[in-house]
Amino acid sequence: MLNSYSMTFDGTLLERGFWLYVWDIRQNEDRYLYVGRTGDSSSANAASPFTRIGQHLDFRATAKGNALGKQLRRINVQPSQCTFEMLAIGPIFPEQETFDLHKPVRDIVGALEAALADELQDRGYNVIGTHGRRVTPDTDLWTEVLRHTSTKFAPQNVA
Repeated sequence: MLNSYSMTFDGTLLERGFWLYVWDIRQNEDRYLYVGRTGDSSSANAASPFTRIGQHLDFRATAKGNALGKQLRRINVQPSQCTFEMLAIGPIFPEQETFDLHKPVRDIVGALEAALADELQDRGYNVIGTHGRRVTPDTDLWTEVLRHTSTKFAPQNVA
């Protein structure tokens, strides 16, 4: 028997640039969050969140950029048995012309990524993955990130 599924998204998610995102992954009663960003560490590329969706869940042996998929395998979660929702914040910055211009912007977004992963863990969520070195995020941008995440990811009851 065939099944059908639906996907809806805002076309803005196709814009390349520096984005911050949170995957909300549920498998039965289990819930995991994965925090990520666009903006490569080794090149001047800054993909769209929509592009990252496919890269993250590419399970081919030759796949690159599939950090979320690797984390799910590490904790023995079967992606085909999960529901996925992504909250994307951005674009925070546009894609940069050169790697020299890219690096400082990448680092600003990287600091937001690490701070958000820590914040969500402090709120009681099971955050998977690693999030680089901890640097104090830009105050104004951090305030905006908190504004976008405070309702969707309210503090959990932690015993």
